[in-house]
Amino acid sequence: MGVAVATPITIVRAAVVQPGSSDLSVITLKGRVSSNGRAIPGIAVTDGLNVTVTNANGEYNLLTNKTTKFVYISMPSGYEFPHEKSLAKFFKEIVHTQNEFNADFELKKLSKSDDKHTFIVFSDPQIQNQQDAQLLLEHSAPDLKALIDTYPKDALIHGIGCGDLVWDNFELYADYKQAIGMSGIPFFNLIGNHDMDNEARSDEGSSDTFKKHFGPTYYSYNRGQVHYIVLDDVFFLGATKKYIGYITETQLQWLEQDLKLVKSGSTVVLSLHIPTFTGQLRREKSKDDGLGGSVANRKLLYEMLKGYQVHIMSGHTHFNEIWQEDHITEHVHGTVCGGWWTGDICGDGTPNGYGVYEVDGGKLSWYYKATGKPKTHQIRIYPPGKHAEFNTEVCINIWNWDKTWQVECFADGKSLGTPEQRTAFDPMAFDLLEGDSKPKPRGWVDPILTDHLFFAKPTLNAKVIKVIAKDLFGHMYTETLTL
Repeated sequence: MGVAVATPITIVRAAVVQPGSSDLSVITLKGRVSSNGRAIPGIAVTDGLNVTVTNANGEYNLLTNKTTKFVYISMPSGYEFPHEKSLAKFFKEIVHTQNEFNADFELKKLSKSDDKHTFIVFSDPQIQNQQDAQLLLEHSAPDLKALIDTYPKDALIHGIGCGDLVWDNFELYADYKQAIGMSGIPFFNLIGNHDMDNEARSDEGSSDTFKKHFGPTYYSYNRGQVHYIVLDDVFFLGATKKYIGYITETQLQWLEQDLKLVKSGSTVVLSLHIPTFTGQLRREKSKDDGLGGSVANRKLLYEMLKGYQVHIMSGHTHFNEIWQEDHITEHVHGTVCGGWWTGDICGDGTPNGYGVYEVDGGKLSWYYKATGKPKTHQIRIYPPGKHAEFNTEVCINIWNWDKTWQVECFADGKSLGTPEQRTAFDPMAFDLLEGDSKPKPRGWVDPILTDHLFFAKPTLNAKVIKVIAKDLFGHMYTETLTL
């Protein structure tokens, strides 16, 4: 590991600070990273602009300016994630009253290897009122706790709150915090478009409230052989609820430095709220996503990530999708809130729930956990006549499907072969969400075209339909429907 940057970026000495202007006068950040009094060398420390590493004595020294808010570390592998009621604490807020600020970080070493661990992606709780909050607290949070309790007591599990933690109502952050606190595991949170200050005059001020509750909006940490990165890709345009998917140059410069400390070929898990890319435009046969549905400068990000095995975790869309290309796999997650708390499914028919990822070394396996259902619940079958467009066929929704899955359909024990994949609306989502008056009270929620639907035509007198699906990891899922 080496020092990524010798001379800090954007540090300017300001002799006089004019009213209303930024104070760019220099502050020196100093401190020590240790465990049980022993120095931990080689730990990345940043102010969000520049990255340095601790020396042999565990000490760091970093010049910054008075526009920065936090000094924070990239949590190293082999140590516990410090947290307070499940809120990860890897940062210290800088006090700007002096020209020097000292922040020490004391870590606790794990008693076992963290090469094997699990993480949860909890995307879009999006609570707007107390009724939504109660659903989160009474259904989603207990479901997550019940799942965690199925793992051994010493299992290493952490959560990623993948944005839109609330729906523009910051008073409800207390309810979100209570919900994740029930899990007992550390959560790393990131900002979504509904977590922004809509009264801010520019993007720079739009994350002020989020930072007061959760800390930095972009950072990294390590567990086992995996390097985790969190980015803020919601760029506020200075008008209420107007934004684009975009990663700022400040973050890209920081990311360049961060990645210099990561061994080539490593597994990188990158989390952001707006997906870098989806198949939605293709499904809708559209040429324009309005710049709010994916990251505009994603190709530059992909270029920076060359040389790593990358898994991108995103949400925002209220549908579930996995796409893969070369060294990148993106997991676009169905939501904790489903169709904005109007029912138990998202617009593509995915049940409300969250992603679960089990890590062994640099390898990830995963499944989607539907709220209130066993983790084996991965398939829904509709009888002939249920899908308006293909009414003579069985319709099958496999929401966590990707191109590596194998699917076979049976009618009364006789194989119908591999069902045909098509782009269409999920029948349940269409029934519940289509139309200006549905669903109540949020009639603007609509069904979404999806690729993870499959169709097969059974014999006229068939009585029992069975679907068997096998994922990339050899997990077999079976669903049966009696006609």
